[in-house]
Amino acid sequence: MPRQISYRWRLRELMAARGMFTVAELMPHLTERGITLSSSQVHRLVSGTPERLSLPVLATLCDILDCTPADLITTSAQNLLARRAAGEEAPINLAARRPTRVRLTPEGER
Repeated sequence: MPRQISYRWRLRELMAARGMFTVAELMPHLTERGITLSSSQVHRLVSGTPERLSLPVLATLCDILDCTPADLITTSAQNLLARRAAGEEAPINLAARRPTRVRLTPEGER
């Protein structure tokens, strides 16, 4: 059965819990740990949900916020209902498609 996987990026929440509310407050912590990102890159990290993230940046964020990757990224998975492919028909009910049996009788009899 197919599964849908989703995740939630919690960087902004964890920053707020530690008293950091702006990108400008996060940038010096990144720089002192050797991560060089522009303010727009850090803003996208804080305000959006990244689709790609390097492990050094993830490890640095965890060090700055004193958390684990599981704290930064929460995941969930759920089963999806099976869907029919385009053009695929539903199972055929043969009883519903079977013609009614005809009784042959000699002409004139009913």
